[in-house]
Amino acid sequence: MPAALIAVAGGVAGAGLFDLQGLGITLTGRIVPGIPAPALPDLALVRELWPGALGIALMSFTESIAAGRAFASEDERPPSPGRELLALGAANVAGSFFHTLPAGGGTSQTAVNSAAGAQTQAAELVTLAVVLATLLFVSPLISLLPQASLAAVVVATTLSLLNPKDFRAILRIRHTEFFWAIAAFAGVVLLGTLQGIAVAVAMSVLTLFYQASTPVVYAMARKPGTDVFRPLTGEHPTDETLPGLLILRTEGRMTFASVPSVTEGFRNLVQAANPRVVVFECSGIPDFEYTALRALIRFDQKLAQQGIELWLASLNPTALNVVNRSPLGETLGHKRMFFNAQAAFAAYEERVVRKSAAPSAE
Repeated sequence: MPAALIAVAGGVAGAGLFDLQGLGITLTGRIVPGIPAPALPDLALVRELWPGALGIALMSFTESIAAGRAFASEDERPPSPGRELLALGAANVAGSFFHTLPAGGGTSQTAVNSAAGAQTQAAELVTLAVVLATLLFVSPLISLLPQASLAAVVVATTLSLLNPKDFRAILRIRHTEFFWAIAAFAGVVLLGTLQGIAVAVAMSVLTLFYQASTPVVYAMARKPGTDVFRPLTGEHPTDETLPGLLILRTEGRMTFASVPSVTEGFRNLVQAANPRVVVFECSGIPDFEYTALRALIRFDQKLAQQGIELWLASLNPTALNVVNRSPLGETLGHKRMFFNAQAAFAAYEERVVRKSAAPSAE
């Protein structure tokens, strides 16, 4: 016999035999027997209740998806948010005619269901039949159930969700995501499931915004004997560079948020290298926002004031179209935009290095 059923039956029996309520133990209380008669919802309450109802719907949907993904086995398809939203909406519309509580999935309910061995939707039909039978025949017994017994069932089943090995694995691989996990755990314990999820989501969004606004910026060099360019670091001291050529790279969409960090990083690298030509390698940039493009134009103008040329390389079709439609495209022309970093490297070697090395005519 399942331990949860034993706990519930024992709680009901104890309350009936030993007057637990008289000892200060809170019981579930009276449950009105029978099935509620259908009735139209009071539409006059819509204006008053819609702000709170919208918040409840959002958080209920969030927890439903979170529970579905947490309990989905590896050979199952992940839950579809669209289908889940449609199902929850249909259930709540139907339930509104019977004055039911808002329908929604939850981690604790799903944990109980999983612990009972549920595998298919048939488990929900069995649950429906048991609920109907309870309302019709045994609701007086349920009224004797101590709330502590209900809490014990939920706590016992949800403990299986906590796996310290997962925390250790996250900490070993990604420190940032470990702090997200700790924040979510603390939020659930201290504030509640929905609030904990909200805290974790908010921290994730803030972290992602920070990462998007501070992308990495670095110089590049060519791996000897290849056309491969990689970050210029002390780990590869034999990587090839050309005198006066500085190849710079960053990653991510160029937006108003990332422009200040990127331009500052480029400026520092240019000051340290004092190049004749700066190649902006753009293979890691899917697109330029208008604000970012204006910043790139100003960067080109400042370089020109120092006698430095700006070249672009590895623009994807979308970014190339944006640049060509701007004044920067006219300024650079085809002579300062290249298919990839290797083409820019070879062009600089041909135009500048070999030309400088050639003997002057007398």
